Amino acid sequence: MAINRRNLILAAGSLAANAAPVFTAPGRTQAAEPPTRWTLEADVVVVGSGASGFPASIVAREAGNSVILVEAQPHTGGHGICSGGNVPLGGGTRRQRQYGIEDSPDLVFRDLTDWSVVEGNGSADYRYNDREIIRAFADNNVATFDFLEAHGVVFVDEAPNPQGGESVGNSVPRENHAAVMDWPMVQTGRPADPAVRSKLSSGNGLILPLEAAAHKAGVQVLTGHRMTEVYRRESRSGPVLGIAVDNQGRRIDIRSRRAVIIATGGSSGNVDFRRMFDPRLTEEYCGIAGMPWSDQDASGEMAAMAIGASLWGACNYTGEFGFKITKAGAIGAQYIYSNLRWEPGSPVFHLARAIGLRVRDWQNLILVNMLGRRFYDETAPQYSANNYDVVQPYTYASWRNLNAVPYKPRAFIDAALQGIGDGHNGGGPIWAIFDSAAAAREQWTPRPPYVDYDQGFFFSANSLADLARSIRMEYQRLPMQPETLEATVRRYNGFVDAGADADFDKPSPRYKIAKPPFYAAWATPVVHDTRAGLRINGKAQVIDMHGAIIPRLYACGEAAGGFSQHGLARATCQGFIAGTHAARETQA
Repeated sequence: MAINRRNLILAAGSLAANAAPVFTAPGRTQAAEPPTRWTLEADVVVVGSGASGFPASIVAREAGNSVILVEAQPHTGGHGICSGGNVPLGGGTRRQRQYGIEDSPDLVFRDLTDWSVVEGNGSADYRYNDREIIRAFADNNVATFDFLEAHGVVFVDEAPNPQGGESVGNSVPRENHAAVMDWPMVQTGRPADPAVRSKLSSGNGLILPLEAAAHKAGVQVLTGHRMTEVYRRESRSGPVLGIAVDNQGRRIDIRSRRAVIIATGGSSGNVDFRRMFDPRLTEEYCGIAGMPWSDQDASGEMAAMAIGASLWGACNYTGEFGFKITKAGAIGAQYIYSNLRWEPGSPVFHLARAIGLRVRDWQNLILVNMLGRRFYDETAPQYSANNYDVVQPYTYASWRNLNAVPYKPRAFIDAALQGIGDGHNGGGPIWAIFDSAAAAREQWTPRPPYVDYDQGFFFSANSLADLARSIRMEYQRLPMQPETLEATVRRYNGFVDAGADADFDKPSPRYKIAKPPFYAAWATPVVHDTRAGLRINGKAQVIDMHGAIIPRLYACGEAAGGFSQHGLARATCQGFIAGTHAARETQA
């Protein structure tokens, strides 16, 4: 490929000549005073270089504005680059027309605001979506799809389908898949196998072409610059003037002549912030999807809240549908989201430390809480989400749709987060217990780089009692009692003999845990993404606690609330919308 990925990331200059002393991190409740002197200036300042930030930057730059994009990490891409590259844009896209799929903006809007679509546990996918935000999304789907293709994104040449979709609408298939092509993958540090490059869906195939397009357009990208303040003319009134960022302990003040766009990616990595929505999500849920490449630290939300911004759509965060919290897809490492594996060639593998052991068959292990007790059927699935043709038959806004989905709670996540009855809000560590025979059946290699012994995410011993005694790590609040783990395994082995699980109805327990050495592998649920954030309107303008627009401030993607859909369509489309309207602001 003509553009080398290594040449795309601009070095973050020290800018020391105009920098001020070290200052406090974001999280303050009062707004900071604007500076009398600015270090840098641009028409539009975008915060975050992911699936929202790059589209916003490109659109604003191509409209004739100077654009500075700041990114907290030393590299670009955000959570979007770590994703599966699934982009559910519909409304009558070129690809839908190519394959004879009839769709329209009105149908997208109807699908994503249908109160009658529910999951088997009664949770509603679309009921709490903000109608103004969904209308704007529906009306900009086609334009966003065309924008992505025009800026180098190549979609796998196949009909839109349901694969990878969550809460994307029941009526027609809309999921497109960004092909990785020749771009290197951050998960491995190298390009994909040439035989699958045009067929493999990957966030690298979405973000890296957009990054190249941003540089080509003349967007100034500053990595290693973490936003800490949004400046407003008065603390709670007047237009937004710019931002402060922290670059290696030095403050840099950046003026925005037209607008600031917050595309920081959400709050899943900020324990105290996410617990406003779900008190159960305490510190032991430390394997956030997308980390350690990108940390959703709520810095955008907190900086905007300090100048009066409101949060919005909390129910879409707490609703028990979709992949907001997921079952572990691998075990034995800190970062074990099912659709992301960090390999030794990755530039962040020194932070990830282990690949993890991919679980094929939940029959080969049991899951226990920190006390060593089982708590649910190991084979049980996580929360479900609506997708194309899930509700059959389907009639828009019909009460009969409620009957089309039988009541069948998927309670694995809730059982895992229940805890041990010690008054702690979180569920504590979940451990996968298995033996050497299970490792052989699964073809696992229970040693580095597949598992993380050093940081306490994997343990082994020649007896179950010694295994229990060995489990000592940061999040294990109470020691696991050897006799408890021994009794749990003994009882489970009895279920294997009986062919039935009398405790949790695990289907036909197959394998005893009996052959040393024995293993305990981290298998704690994963916090995946954020679906509540700053209140915005259809133009992606941020709204304050009194329902008024905060002039010259925009938000998009996971930093914005009011939209239940997971993923890249919401992010790219809202970035497109924010960039379009920010570019039209009158220059200050």
